Amino acid sequence: MGQVIERRLLGLNLGPVTLLDAVATERDGAYHTTLFFAAGSDLSGMLHADGIEAVSTVSVGGAVCVTYPVAPDARLRLTLDGAPLEVAPAASEQDQYEGLNCIAAVRNGETAATVATWLKYHVDTQALQVAVIVDRARPGTEEPGFATQLSEEIARLSLPCNVTVVTSDLPLGRTDVPAEAHPFCVPEAPGKDRMKVPPPSPWDAPLGAMSLYEILRARFLGQARAVCNIEVHDLLPVGAPNIFDSAVEAEGGEVALFGRHCYPWRVRKSDPTRFADHICVQFDAKGGRQRWCIAPAKAPDAAIWRMIRIGNAIPDRARTQLFYRHMALRHPTPSISKIVPKTSLIEHPPLLELSQHYWGHKPVRMPEMEADALPKGKGRRVIVTTMKNEGPFILEWLAYHRAIGFDDILVYTNDCTDGTDTMLQMLERKGFVQHRENPFRESGLKPQHAALQASDDEPVVKNAAWLTCIDVDEFVNIKVGDGTLDALFEAVPDANMIAMTWRLFGNCDVHEYEDRPITEQFLRCAPEFARKPHQAWGFKTLFKNIGLFKKMGVHRPKGLNPQLWEEINWVNGSGKPLPRQMFRNGWRSTTETYGYDLVQLNHYAVRSAESFLVKRDRGRVNHVDRDQGLAYWFRMNNNFEEELSVQSRVPMMRAELERLLADPEIRAAHDSAVAAHRAKIDALRATENYSKFYAELTGDRMQSLARLHNHFGANVFLSGPEVVPDEVLRKDPDEDWFFTVEQTGETAH
Repeated sequence: MGQVIERRLLGLNLGPVTLLDAVATERDGAYHTTLFFAAGSDLSGMLHADGIEAVSTVSVGGAVCVTYPVAPDARLRLTLDGAPLEVAPAASEQDQYEGLNCIAAVRNGETAATVATWLKYHVDTQALQVAVIVDRARPGTEEPGFATQLSEEIARLSLPCNVTVVTSDLPLGRTDVPAEAHPFCVPEAPGKDRMKVPPPSPWDAPLGAMSLYEILRARFLGQARAVCNIEVHDLLPVGAPNIFDSAVEAEGGEVALFGRHCYPWRVRKSDPTRFADHICVQFDAKGGRQRWCIAPAKAPDAAIWRMIRIGNAIPDRARTQLFYRHMALRHPTPSISKIVPKTSLIEHPPLLELSQHYWGHKPVRMPEMEADALPKGKGRRVIVTTMKNEGPFILEWLAYHRAIGFDDILVYTNDCTDGTDTMLQMLERKGFVQHRENPFRESGLKPQHAALQASDDEPVVKNAAWLTCIDVDEFVNIKVGDGTLDALFEAVPDANMIAMTWRLFGNCDVHEYEDRPITEQFLRCAPEFARKPHQAWGFKTLFKNIGLFKKMGVHRPKGLNPQLWEEINWVNGSGKPLPRQMFRNGWRSTTETYGYDLVQLNHYAVRSAESFLVKRDRGRVNHVDRDQGLAYWFRMNNNFEEELSVQSRVPMMRAELERLLADPEIRAAHDSAVAAHRAKIDALRATENYSKFYAELTGDRMQSLARLHNHFGANVFLSGPEVVPDEVLRKDPDEDWFFTVEQTGETAH
């Protein structure tokens, strides 16, 4: 039966110097002591008392390791800032581990039962013989101590595996880690309850002792047959090649390990969390955790053991192996959603097989789900939108989208003073829209979010074949076939989601409001390649209502049913597939994902300068706490180039608009809204504040800036138009030049 022994690192805090450990070693009759200092230690005032020179000085991630020649069993005599200092090194115990298969691991609070189960698993599957576990718990916080608890568990399981538990009186974590750097810390946001963590103490912060694995090598593991570096919540898969044999057989003696995070779907109430509960992985996870296994005798003499890789060595890439990190054991919590978005989880067959057949466990499974079959025939195409004081612009937008093939428009309004709500009530009576009062006050949500939440229960939404959420200043510009939805769907027949990326249309130097269609007035916009400002490449999504997601969202549906992720066929505006990493949270295009060949979303965010006064006074439906001032106008008013692709659909819109206006009641409502808009403009311009604001909007400076966007760095848009000097304004928009500043503000979505 295995035994558990305890060893403690030296752990001396000496003011400017922190000494983690000192180890005496002998090789070929030569005796040395190596001092392992924490990163940041100031060694300028430290000298050998007898003037002996160090035989080597090595830095491991900023942590310095200094080796001196010494006599056998001698203390090391030093001076620190002139004061004498004697260091009694720990004797190396490498001979106790010679020729054995060993795991070097770190414990971060996992229970003794978990660690014992972990040991038994690797004894059974990898022929593990010995383990060295660094216990990072603060001394005295566990009674009995971890080593005692682990010894009892090993006896209970009759494990033939010896374990060395290494502790320290000094914390081994970094002292400079903010809370937001914690891997499971996310900002507070509606609908998210993932783990909020306080600033980590150095006892539980990410590992900061960069030389720790060199200490373990010097004290214990330098003569082991092979050493595998994983943690006590990591498992190598059943059926994988023996990791220790692989390292011994590997060229250079090193095998790279790649760790994939895994999670339970749910743990039954009152049950402890087990390895066997972990049956899920994230379908859209990027990368993984790097670790290693090394055969010291075959490794290069200059090799340096680090946490995630071996320095001065090259792993045998042909032997790279996978391991699984069981995250609910590393971060215990009553709800899995606190450590990972459950919309990203899918069952992983190898983990399910391990749970059921190796562990003999019955884990909580994900509920089975199938996407609904798409109804036969055309189906209903539905827009959900929110409005406030948009009366003069409703009919053109409604006529346009009816003309290209949308069947139903569901509109939520709040606090209208220009007749928008009464016009929509009248349009509802005539069968052109469905109108609802926005329940944002009752729900406590922002107006747009409240409307979308309410819309999920509406029959028109539940029964829709295709859905999208667009605003009254956004026009779906289909550039294939006859410009209708039928033509778009024919161009991408297998798609069930279509990202429509914005083209920001500026005011085209139109200052005064005129009752004319905005698609005819505003003909200049951002170029297709417009990464900046970050709003320029936002998109809205047209998606099939087949159960892939749980609810509507502003830019795309939200609440992915992860069981169905493989059924998503999401394309960009050029019909090219979007990557799975965008499936849960993507809302803007990138240099790899933008596309405008088939469809784009014309975004007339500013319209005329006079109309923008009303828009600013009205406020925003989503980011209600953010002013639509000069900085917003600067970001969204892009007149870089002329763009006429939507003009081929204007006759279709005109014909439908004339049909609507032929109704006297609709005509009267429109005229009334126009008059109210005009009156509001006049009232605002009569005030000193808005008069000055209008003068700024229409001045030569802002007109010039609207044609220079493509030459500016992102920080210019974050900072505002005032950071652009006059000499830059005089540059030729058609020449190749670039201007930016240091960041002074925050991105406002």
